[in-house]
Amino acid sequence: MTTVEGIVLKERSVGEQDKFIDILTGENGVLEVSVKGAKKINGKSGSSAQLLAYSRFCIDKRGKYLYLNSAEPIHIFYGLRESLSKISLASYFAEVMRFCIKPEAQNKDIMRLMLNCLYYLEKGERSESFLKAVFELRLMSEIGYMPDIVACRSCGVFEPQELFFCISDGGFYCADCFDGSSTDDYMKIKLPVLSAVRHIVLADFGRLFNFRVSDGTQQRLSALAESYLLTHMERNFGTLDFYKSII
Repeated sequence: MTTVEGIVLKERSVGEQDKFIDILTGENGVLEVSVKGAKKINGKSGSSAQLLAYSRFCIDKRGKYLYLNSAEPIHIFYGLRESLSKISLASYFAEVMRFCIKPEAQNKDIMRLMLNCLYYLEKGERSESFLKAVFELRLMSEIGYMPDIVACRSCGVFEPQELFFCISDGGFYCADCFDGSSTDDYMKIKLPVLSAVRHIVLADFGRLFNFRVSDGTQQRLSALAESYLLTHMERNFGTLDFYKSII
């Protein structure tokens, strides 16, 4: 038997009483665990094994499969269920995590990112668009897709007032160096957006959420972050489509 702390990313019913849950952990990536009797009124897992619950799980391994022995809640994030947009955005975070993070992947920072985003989302201490952009860009950086945002790839200028960011490879050219030959793959942005991207991908976790941007900058930052994630994941997410349909 092993004990892990994790967040439930998905529930899938099996038969009349059982279910599978996918758990994001810091030490073992995403684990698929069978929960016997989950739908019984007095089921032992209870709220600890529901979607987006952050819990301590005791897990038995039998052959190739994992079975939940018991679970103790740490934080259930009930507040997310009070808002359709909040629970929808949190579900998008969970779906992306399930797709990106493989079993046995060890990255406690990814777990921390998910927990922090859910916490701020539940409390309403940051806007949804802000949290979505931070989640998308920081996650991409943590899994090996950090954009190359140091300087213009041609002249090396560090703080161009206007630039063209390449969605497919993460680099940029200042407005003076950009040749304009393939604008479909580039997004035109200004220095405040670049500064926000730099903060998100480079700041330590203690400062990650400690910045503010104007509404205009947030709009461009949101568009860039979403395009960057979807392009590199090479797929769409149904939860994102639903979230966008309600806001």
